[in-house]
Amino acid sequence: MGSEGVILPRHLVLVPCPYQGHINPMLQLGTILHSRGFSISIIHTQFNAPCPRNHPDFNFIAVPDGLPDHLISSGNIPAILLAVNANCHTPLKDRVAQMMQSEKPNGKVSCIIYDEYMYRAESVAYSLRIPSIMLRTNTVSTFLARDFVLRLIDEGQIPLQETAGSIMEKPVPEHYPLRYKDLPTTIFKSLNNFVEVVKNIRLVGSSSAVVWNTLDCLENPLLGQVKQQCRVPIFTVGPMHKSAPQLSTSLLKEDYSCIPWLDKQAENSVIYVSLGSVACISEHELAEMAWGLAKCNLPFLWVVRPGLVRGTRNVRQSLLPNGFREGVGERGRIVEWAPQEEVLAHKAVAGFWSHCGWNSAVESIAEGVPLICRPNFADQKVTARYVTHVWRVGMQLEEELERDAVAAAVRRLMVEEEGLEMRERAVELKGRVEIGTRRGGSSFKDLDRLIDMIRSF
Repeated sequence: MGSEGVILPRHLVLVPCPYQGHINPMLQLGTILHSRGFSISIIHTQFNAPCPRNHPDFNFIAVPDGLPDHLISSGNIPAILLAVNANCHTPLKDRVAQMMQSEKPNGKVSCIIYDEYMYRAESVAYSLRIPSIMLRTNTVSTFLARDFVLRLIDEGQIPLQETAGSIMEKPVPEHYPLRYKDLPTTIFKSLNNFVEVVKNIRLVGSSSAVVWNTLDCLENPLLGQVKQQCRVPIFTVGPMHKSAPQLSTSLLKEDYSCIPWLDKQAENSVIYVSLGSVACISEHELAEMAWGLAKCNLPFLWVVRPGLVRGTRNVRQSLLPNGFREGVGERGRIVEWAPQEEVLAHKAVAGFWSHCGWNSAVESIAEGVPLICRPNFADQKVTARYVTHVWRVGMQLEEELERDAVAAAVRRLMVEEEGLEMRERAVELKGRVEIGTRRGGSSFKDLDRLIDMIRSF
């Protein structure tokens, strides 16, 4: 039989930003689009490369990123992102151009979908006359707060720490519920790199649309504001992990042995503790967390990943204080990385101590699990404030990490009346998320509209 009448899948190129919190939603979007009949290629950096084995239906293509070891080890995210965009522009263009010249009928690229932090992909698409779509993996509230930070920088008011002392606690005008201390400012000394990155990621350029991993029910007023300002359609399709076929997108190996341990725990009894893939703490803070978890006298599942302690790379649980493991026994389970979606969906888990990266926060909200927020930097501070003051499904641990404060915060969330009320609100919010992602819901409809747009290219 000839090929006449055969409908070949449209070929999409996805360009993720090389950090876990950005790779997750991009690969989730890829699995959604693949399930709707698209052919998917992932063009990624060698730095923090995703695992192809977890996505056998995707074509993974690594491009040289030219990142020296000293820059990677510095952890200076703005500087790394600037270098990645500069170094990957030409090899990315070359690889896509090769695809366009492919003799395979499904080799030609219909669209490039790129993470906002991989902004040079937009100019690659424009130069090759391919439609492009931007993916934003943070909240709308973070986007607007970043704009306000740029304004403060232009006015010479940042670094805020060098201005009059009490401003940090003051509310930010027209940005309720944020205080100046909650703004997504850089933790690195050079403001220039930060400003250059933020100015680049806010530009839509020639892209045809913006995809946002958020929901109308969480950010509706802010979404309306941004949609009025944006010249292209905005599709809010979050949380994408609820629409994607379940496949691991983790850069770290997930330890599933914690699931049988959770199966043995009472319903709504366990506090899950994970500070994400990038945030770091001091060895002293690790010890205070440990003794606080021991003192709260409740079951806990704690992720102590490699590099969690500032200044270490491969030293892991050996940094836990002497006698801690023996003291908590089977009441505590410690792993280097957990299958977080499965953990948060488990009936034994009643609370989540989180750094409040957006993926973690929205995964917790989607399962009706209230949070203890301990943000580290950037968007995490904005998200924590919305969790505690807008959605009111969590509390923020702002004081210095000290064992008594840790134990009190955990018990406040898990067993006291305030925490139970947060859990009730979290369950109600979970229901609203489920309505948004099921057929007829806002995220479901936007996903259909997005797919219709891509098919029209």
